[in-house]
Amino acid sequence: MTTPIRKRSAFVAAAAALALLATGCTSNTPETEDTASESGGEQSGNAGSSNDEQGDTVVIGFSGPAADHGWLAAINSSAQEAAAEYPDIELRSAEGTNDASLQISHIETFINEGVDAIVLLPTDGAALTEVATRAMQAGIPVVNVDREFSSEFAARTTILGDNYGMGVSAGTYACQLVEENDIADPVIAEIAGIDSLPLTQDRSQGFADALSECGQSVDNRVAAEFTVESGERVTANLLQAAPQIDIIWNHDDDQGVGVMAALDNAGRDEMALIGGAGSANAMRWIEEGRMEATVLYPPTQAADGIKLARLLAQDKGMSDLVQVEVPRRIVLNAPVVTQENVAEYMDLGFES
Repeated sequence: MTTPIRKRSAFVAAAAALALLATGCTSNTPETEDTASESGGEQSGNAGSSNDEQGDTVVIGFSGPAADHGWLAAINSSAQEAAAEYPDIELRSAEGTNDASLQISHIETFINEGVDAIVLLPTDGAALTEVATRAMQAGIPVVNVDREFSSEFAARTTILGDNYGMGVSAGTYACQLVEENDIADPVIAEIAGIDSLPLTQDRSQGFADALSECGQSVDNRVAAEFTVESGERVTANLLQAAPQIDIIWNHDDDQGVGVMAALDNAGRDEMALIGGAGSANAMRWIEEGRMEATVLYPPTQAADGIKLARLLAQDKGMSDLVQVEVPRRIVLNAPVVTQENVAEYMDLGFES
């Protein structure tokens, strides 16, 4: 039997070329008024100042999902933690929910209270579009997180993870493993999430596109449901169908707990296991050499949303940019975490 790739030293990660890395909202060198004027943008009162400098207190309403998944729980907690960093933020958090009607009522409450900004990860982007548009019409900037609205008029700024980029990162890294380990005719498997979701389709398409660049393709594919139980069930079926696998990409590290259990139960350790999202379990398994890598889908999106909402409410821009306005759309990078860089990302790992 060949030595498991996931027990070897990990290789340098390949970044997804199509993702835009949002590097945060703090300034290293405050921009002068003259410099901001030369940029061609309209100079607002505070746009050139250091972004972390305390300003007028702003009230930010936050509504997120029910924390029934490790990544979703991390979304909510990261928003709370980001707000706590700033004495000039008063955060009003609605109870997490998967009920679109209840979430609509939360946003209506924020509008009636006259909050200064709203950060919203919608249960259903289309269902929340109308109420978000009403907030915008009321002069309240809305920061849309992760699940997009169906109208450009519903949000001032949208901040997203890169699902297609996740697939590209995973596929590019798989190609690298094939080349570095000189694997002839590799058997590559994919454990997707819920197939009906656009995010799953985007991840799969990115993976397939990246593999095609090195002449490879997916040999075995199964779809789970982003849960531990479904991950274990579909992986057990996959292992029965494929007596030898060289590389597996699992879309989601929460369902990856079940994937790892199925591998352990079957005594299968010949493959390189690449995960997705960046859970603390995955980070620890990478450190231990039980898992090759994971591709981040940042659980910090709501935290970034809070920081952007603060800037918008205080009439500030992102002073690391020459453009003095907060961008309308930010897509976060999907880096690959390996043994070589896991220490850099460990603090971002969320508990499944």
